[in-house]
Amino acid sequence: MCSIFAILEIKNENNRLRETALKQSKRLRHRGPDWSGVWENRNAILAHERLAIVDIDNGAQPLRDRAERFVLAVNGEIYNHRELEAQLASEYELQTRSDCEVIMPLFAEDGAAGFDRLEGMFAFVLYDSATDRYVAARDHIGIIPMFYGYDELGQMYIASEMKALVDVCRTIKEFPPGHYYDSDSKTFTQYYQREWTEFANVSNRESSPEQLREALEKAVQTHLMSDVPYGALLSGGLDSSIIAAIAQK
Repeated sequence: MCSIFAILEIKNENNRLRETALKQSKRLRHRGPDWSGVWENRNAILAHERLAIVDIDNGAQPLRDRAERFVLAVNGEIYNHRELEAQLASEYELQTRSDCEVIMPLFAEDGAAGFDRLEGMFAFVLYDSATDRYVAARDHIGIIPMFYGYDELGQMYIASEMKALVDVCRTIKEFPPGHYYDSDSKTFTQYYQREWTEFANVSNRESSPEQLREALEKAVQTHLMSDVPYGALLSGGLDSSIIAAIAQK
């Protein structure tokens, strides 16, 4: 779970936006009862409600790099963070064992193009305090919820649930899956593109039960990444029973 709430492109420093951010983020606290964090400067406010799953002692958010240039608020999990950390070209000193921290050096090296290398489910806002640039992104198929809107001044709001925006925004929309928004270009860009999204490209392919089983087992294994106990909620259907059986194995 967890939740994020952000106010960006701030145009009025004296309108008590920090109080607004804390109030609206509190409406999402059921998603993250373990920690509440907030970061702000003159141009942006990032708030986070945390459900501690990985690095429960040091992974509180918003995350910052050692130079405190980047600030990151994430809802989700990055399953291949260890592999990505090992592939970094630069000497980045991790401040936590959080699976999400790798997003900052990945962006510093590859820009938004690096988001396609992330394996997991996520929604995040990454703010660059050196350039007053921010990038927001949502996972490949929209597993993690994220919404955005604008108030009467044109200030942008981002939240994990729509109800945190209804009191402050004049317009609200769902953040599109597999996209990122860059404040420099002020556009949404689809970073996740695969040929199989068009049925004509795969209509003649034969199915493989072996490959399906291997992929499903790998997916379940990656989802078990946790520093706390986990369990399964069973509906009694075939899918949840298979997933629980694989997890037990």
